[in-house]
Amino acid sequence: MFETIIGLEVHCQLNTKTKIFCSCATSFGDKANTHVCPTCLALPGALPVLNKAAVIKAISFGTAVNATINRKSIFDRKNYFYPDLPKAYQISQFTIPIVENGELFINIDGTEKRIGITRAHLEEDAGKNSHENGRSLVDLNRTGTPLLEIVSEPDMRSSDEAVAYLKKLHSILRFLNISDANMQEGSFRCDVNVSIRPKGDDKLYTRVEIKNLNSFKFIQKAIEYEVQRQISAWEDGKYDELVYQETRLFDTNKFVTKSMRSKEDSAEYRYFPDPDLLTVIVDDEMMKDGQNIPELPDEKKVRYVEKLGIKPKDAEVIISTYENAKYFEDLINAGREPKLCVTWLNVELNGRLKNGVTIENSPVDSAKMNELLTRIEDGTISQKAAKDVLDFLMENDESVDSVIEKLGLKQVSDDGAIIAIIDAVLNANADKVAEYKSGKDKLFGFFVGQVMKEGKGAFNPAKVNELLKAKL
Repeated sequence: MFETIIGLEVHCQLNTKTKIFCSCATSFGDKANTHVCPTCLALPGALPVLNKAAVIKAISFGTAVNATINRKSIFDRKNYFYPDLPKAYQISQFTIPIVENGELFINIDGTEKRIGITRAHLEEDAGKNSHENGRSLVDLNRTGTPLLEIVSEPDMRSSDEAVAYLKKLHSILRFLNISDANMQEGSFRCDVNVSIRPKGDDKLYTRVEIKNLNSFKFIQKAIEYEVQRQISAWEDGKYDELVYQETRLFDTNKFVTKSMRSKEDSAEYRYFPDPDLLTVIVDDEMMKDGQNIPELPDEKKVRYVEKLGIKPKDAEVIISTYENAKYFEDLINAGREPKLCVTWLNVELNGRLKNGVTIENSPVDSAKMNELLTRIEDGTISQKAAKDVLDFLMENDESVDSVIEKLGLKQVSDDGAIIAIIDAVLNANADKVAEYKSGKDKLFGFFVGQVMKEGKGAFNPAKVNELLKAKL
């Protein structure tokens, strides 16, 4: 039996307006090589100037994960040669990072586990290569975008734990609003370090790095394949031959890892302090700005459970993404009843989000959902009718009231119309009325059902209950 050892390095683009060492705009999807200047093109004589906003965002992250914020940190030059890095070195923090010794907690099958965060350091992103029609193209718009590289301890023991850690980390970054953490656009990407060892062995064996993964699904599949590859090599007596320190890539079509290059170590990068940048000094004002963070997912969950009376599992779904939580908060802040909001967000709306429709681009935004829930609460429509309204709204851009009118779903609250049906039901079931009056209280539900059936679902249930009790 073998134990898996996993450590993760996450590269997160910070959502500053400009790059980390120049005033070029950070962007995604713009025309290639339009957001560049002498500094990010590494032209002779151009000097870097540190973006203060990036430092404050790094402090915010450190605060959120209970880390040490170093009041003094330095930038180093990390030397390597890639076509998308014009300087042939990357400015990064190696010797003294801005954030060290943090932690976050994941939940696996109801058990909480602490994952250590070794460090989080600031650095600049490289450009982007693309390959088409036999040519290789370089877009330097991304060069110099501020990155926060977050390095975990090797505390994870399965692909499930690794994905849980990444989802929690992704959620924290979004709630802090320091990154859009868009995996498809590459602003949240991950390098995975994997090794195995016989159970009970404390030794750390050769680790293999899997580079540039940007999907939770692919991260899980890559880990599972690599673990099995290493176990097979061990069992076949070929571990030393097949498992060595290297960087591998994950083939997303075949779900296998492939060798990319031998893994460099820190000596090969020839780190030394960047002579063009001063020591980063975090003063009291910057520390105060960075530590002024919003309510985080775990804190929200506690508040939802303790103050709003929501079940822990439902609260977990709400805080699973920033967008979900914001949608829920919008409804609560509009005065809607919390448990009603839970049902209509977690069950009804999320159950209809399919085929690329997400809560972010849902045709039913929080304002429209608030209108719908208002009509449930004021008795205009029943919850059953509201489902029909929601189905219609998912396909059509109309107001809630116009859809209620169009579909004829407005509940009848007129006492006279309801009493007439109640009288007819009670007269037709005189024997059951006698049984009810002799003590069979459960028959009340039967009478309600009959009245609602005769009213073809258009009667207000609360009004039916009120009038029926008075009649009986």
